Amino acid sequence: MRLTARIWIDAYLTRLRLQDIPAFIVAHGDDTGGAVLVKLSTLDGRARAFQRSFDIMTGERQWMTLAEGAEAEVDAAITRQRGYDPDLWVVEVEDRQGRHLLDEPGLSD
Repeated sequence: MRLTARIWIDAYLTRLRLQDIPAFIVAHGDDTGGAVLVKLSTLDGRARAFQRSFDIMTGERQWMTLAEGAEAEVDAAITRQRGYDPDLWVVEVEDRQGRHLLDEPGLSD
């Protein structure tokens, strides 16, 4: 059984908060079925955007880089994605060390 987008977002924000990593909901998508993008800003003008995708060979979900580079370019890529999918959630994580916790167990569900 998959978690709803809202429950996943709430759990992710809690994990970040427990590690003292600031994060904000930038775009509120559909509570049940909305896809999620995570933007990581390293506060030096650079950023990365991650999206979940399926590995068709294994059937597992994993986080893949959607865009990486200057923060303005990453923001433009996110804006394009939001144009395709109005139900899209966008969470912005701000961490100089580049921590996003997406590689931790349980966050690919």
